[in-house]
Parts: sequence; C-alpha cells; structure tokens
Amino acid sequence: MNIVNVHEAKTHLSRLLEQVHAGQEIVIAKAGKPYARLVPLEVQPPVRQPGRLQGRLTDAFFEPLPDAELDAWENP
Repeated sequence: MNIVNVHEAKTHLSRLLEQVHAGQEIVIAKAGKPYARLVPLEVQPPVRQPGRLQGRLTDAFFEPLPDAELDAWENP
C-alpha cells in the first residue's frame, strides 16, 4: 500500500491509476492524514445467456458413453 499526498496524486494520477490497475492499493493523504483510497475494481463474471446452444445440441450429445470410454475416465 502506497501513501501519496494530494498534490502528488493530482500530478501523477495516470501513473497511480496504472499501479492500481496492476493490483496495488494507493492511499491519498491530505495534511498527512489518510483521506481516500484507490483500489482496483472487482472483475465481474460475464453474464450468462440462456439458450446460446439452442439448436446446436442433438440427442446424440446425451447418449451414454461407450463402456471403453467410461472405463478410461474411471480408471486412468
């Protein structure tokens, strides 16, 4: 965690943002006291879209595996 004063934060905002994007946490101090914190945003998982495979899967997809292939999975 880096602590920078307001003047330095204003002068070097782009550099500080790159550090935050890389995973660092930056605290901005005013008159020597912590005032704000810059932290990276949490990555949000992609939104699931139901029905994306509609029409692409046939009944053959749900057929049971042959015994030889099942044996290979169960007994590596």
